[in-house]
Amino acid sequence: MIGTLIIVAKTTSMTSENPLSLQEQVCFALAVASRSVIALYRPVLGPLGLTHPQYLVMLALWEHEPLSVRDLSDLLQLDPGTLSPLLKRLEGAGYLRRERSQHDERALAVELTREGRALRRRALKVPPAIVERLGLDVADLRELQQRLTQVIEAATRSPV
Repeated sequence: MIGTLIIVAKTTSMTSENPLSLQEQVCFALAVASRSVIALYRPVLGPLGLTHPQYLVMLALWEHEPLSVRDLSDLLQLDPGTLSPLLKRLEGAGYLRRERSQHDERALAVELTREGRALRRRALKVPPAIVERLGLDVADLRELQQRLTQVIEAATRSPV
């Protein structure tokens, strides 16, 4: 997560006289935007029986299955300890199964079940429902997604 990323600029080019103004902080805008958008997903994902983090797992699997737990963790940028309970709940719901990899017994492979693959058809309604709830143009949302990807890349390149 971006965390404490703040807008850094020369004092002469700052639009605000207070560089510690809450409204000037990139981290604040990202945190509020994230919570607000995820809240829009709750009523849309509820009928699918998914939480937002579970939805992200399913998106990754619908696109890349089968995946090792490690590869899934890397793809979602989630710690394996955070991912494990999500996988357990999705497995309990019958959407996926975790098995030892045939190629490497130390690795745990994650595969969708028939029910997990079938859920994808119902999930196709999620993106348009979110676009409608946001009331923003798709082109603007694509541009925003590209900008956020740039921010993520810049933040992960930055020394911690």
